[in-house]
Amino acid sequence: MAAFATDGVSSFGVSAVSNVFADRSHLGLPSFGLTVCAGGRGALRTDLGHLMEVGHGPEAMSTADLVIMLPTDGRPLTLREPVADAIRDAHRRGAIIAAYGTGSFLLAGTGLLDGRRATTDWRLVADLAGRHPRITVEPEVLYVDEGRLVTGAGAAAGIDMCLHLLRREHGTAVANAVAREAMVAPRRESGEVHYVPAVPAPPDARAAGGPRADDARMDDVLRWSRTRLHQAMSVDDLARHALMSPRTFARRFREVTGTTPHAWLRDQRLDRAEELLETTDLPIQEIADRVGFRSDGVLRDHFVKRHGVPPRDYRRVFGRRREPVTRHAPDGRLPR
Repeated sequence: MAAFATDGVSSFGVSAVSNVFADRSHLGLPSFGLTVCAGGRGALRTDLGHLMEVGHGPEAMSTADLVIMLPTDGRPLTLREPVADAIRDAHRRGAIIAAYGTGSFLLAGTGLLDGRRATTDWRLVADLAGRHPRITVEPEVLYVDEGRLVTGAGAAAGIDMCLHLLRREHGTAVANAVAREAMVAPRRESGEVHYVPAVPAPPDARAAGGPRADDARMDDVLRWSRTRLHQAMSVDDLARHALMSPRTFARRFREVTGTTPHAWLRDQRLDRAEELLETTDLPIQEIADRVGFRSDGVLRDHFVKRHGVPPRDYRRVFGRRREPVTRHAPDGRLPR
């Protein structure tokens, strides 16, 4: 792996990427070799004003399976041509190229995102769209997966993007184990809204059981439902547990999660099914029963929609008794 930095590089960004892709081989997790590189060797000043010594230039990308463009406070958000060439060469030979925050501007400057979807920090989406009109900029997502080109929003969304890449390349069990070690949320879907302007409620509303009480009830219902995935649960069931009307519950649920109760439950069930496929030898039908799908056929249909392959092929790739597969086909799907 190569993480590309420029002057003004985000200290949080360096820390987040190095934390997610730390060597945890002693825990039985994949081992990663992470190299920080820049346009040339020498010292860079971070966004906090600290000097960071970088011992590698763009040549570090020539052997990387993954290149991540780190966000920066530096301006202008452009690359020298030798660096842009190195990124294009890495992509041409099959490497995954990822970027988030202002790093998405650096990647956009290579032309690789032309004709594709991408995202960046919510405050900069209009700027990215204005500078690069050939890119379809998604303003309210955590990350956008275009196969071997992946972009993320700002700040903590970079962690979500990295965990998504881990999940995609190594499976849900590995991504969840890394998330536990790194003490971050194991999964936030790419479609979740990453910035929702909030209007503070007046003190009397909070005292009367307003938004703060609602938030506590929503947290409780999310935990409660995760322990009952094998059961049929309707929106009315969830709303009743949250002590809300179905209409209020559906509205608050979308505000909190960025999606509908039905879609959220489906994703939780699929996440659990992925873990069981990776870590057990349970029959597919039993897994479908345990996660609340009506049959193995329903599980298969959802799996094909998410991964492009059925559960048995997913288990063949990511099952605990199989050799790990760390690369995808050019379209980003699992190899058949």
